Amino acid sequence: MKKTTAIIIGLCISCCSFAQYKTTGVIERINDALDLVIDKNSKAEIIAEGFEWSEGPLWVKRYKMLLFSDVPTNTIYKWTAEKGKEIYLQPSGFTGTSSKSKEPGSNGLLLDPQGNLVLCQHGNRQMAAMSSGLDKPEAHFLRLASHYKGKRFSSPNDAVYNRQGDLFFTDPPYGLPMQNDLDPEKEIPFNGVYNRKKNGIVSLLTDSITRPNGIAFFPGEKQLIIACSDPAKPNWYSYDVVDGELKNGKIFHTAKMEKGIKGLPDGLKINSKGIVFATGPGGIWIFNSNAVLLGKIKLDEAASNVALSDDEKNLFITNDMRVLRIGLK
Repeated sequence: MKKTTAIIIGLCISCCSFAQYKTTGVIERINDALDLVIDKNSKAEIIAEGFEWSEGPLWVKRYKMLLFSDVPTNTIYKWTAEKGKEIYLQPSGFTGTSSKSKEPGSNGLLLDPQGNLVLCQHGNRQMAAMSSGLDKPEAHFLRLASHYKGKRFSSPNDAVYNRQGDLFFTDPPYGLPMQNDLDPEKEIPFNGVYNRKKNGIVSLLTDSITRPNGIAFFPGEKQLIIACSDPAKPNWYSYDVVDGELKNGKIFHTAKMEKGIKGLPDGLKINSKGIVFATGPGGIWIFNSNAVLLGKIKLDEAASNVALSDDEKNLFITNDMRVLRIGLK
């Protein structure tokens, strides 16, 4: 089918001017319940573009801004309706003098319980918090976690806090120069999922996922999903969370039948109703909490992660060289 591109015009109330955005994407309706999540005729707006590999979107309610990483360029951008895209922080993930990594920048971004910006830093191989306030970003970082049993992480990728303030994060090898397990700079022999307690103690949650990536809790925090971006095992795994540990791991859903389509299970978010928005082959896969696939937002470029606005009416998507926004119900 020939791809068509449309132009829509939206009124920006706050600045009293018109903003024009190209649109992309097609909604694939698989289950009738999708009609409660997104309109079947919705299109994704291309709100920013010109990046090398966009990642880690984070909506910041207080400043009505979207932050996201451009991993290869070691940069965090911000987007606002008033000004569009602007450089927010550089460097973002590597603060040394030289790096052999193809993806040295920050990846996943999130806020800690105190509202500080926390970064998954590929180049520095650590979880870190920006020392300055969100309104005055500076490339000064407080190390939160960088080692497990004396060995350096490979490249923390995505993360989430629970209500107790414990930090759960994944550590695949994508920030290493060879981006795989054979890299001589890789110190930990597996790709793990970790928990960093408020007291700073880091524990291993699982080493059984070959390429752990996106991670998110269901409402109530008794269960979470971890994406595996291994092309040989393109699965989403669910776990029960018991006293801060992961139990009863199983495949939540698999994308193994999808061949020759751009994208893999990567970043994901879960809304307050338990609806899962997960990047995967061909775009965004939308599940209910029982792992029923409701539908997809089909995109022509690989999607890496998503973010929800505070009212859950907008979904932001990092989509390779561009960033998208699509309205939800």
